[in-house]
Amino acid sequence: MTFPAAAMVRQGIGYDKKKILDDSRIRRIDGGFSFIPHRFLVDGFLASLQQQELLLYVFLVLAADRYGLSYYSYDRICSLLQLSTEQYITARDALIKKDLIAFNGTLFQVLELPQKPLSRSAVCRRSKNENPVPIAQFIQQSLKGICHE
Repeated sequence: MTFPAAAMVRQGIGYDKKKILDDSRIRRIDGGFSFIPHRFLVDGFLASLQQQELLLYVFLVLAADRYGLSYYSYDRICSLLQLSTEQYITARDALIKKDLIAFNGTLFQVLELPQKPLSRSAVCRRSKNENPVPIAQFIQQSLKGICHE
């Protein structure tokens, strides 16, 4: 099986060089289905994410139903992705600020991609204005005061 010449020309690949490598293992849709739009790569969304943000985003895409909804608990997500609670909260909050997911405390929704990815500086400016303090950071700061007294 070969692919359309136009796609290969865009990728700089000679038409005769791109062929299926293993005919017995061609992917197909069986049961559930997840997708990430090609725009995620070519419009810079992938490049705009930190490693843990990307890990959480891909997990939420895989876990979501056809509307982008999933309701995994934070402890299950942390266990599956091998993230600390603080890493999870930081990644989750960044994805919310970058307008890639919505979260109501229990339910996640992977959103349609915005027009453009938010730059890291825009996210930093936005977070300075909102000034949220992740609960893990708040607890750590509180405990520092108790431990040093």
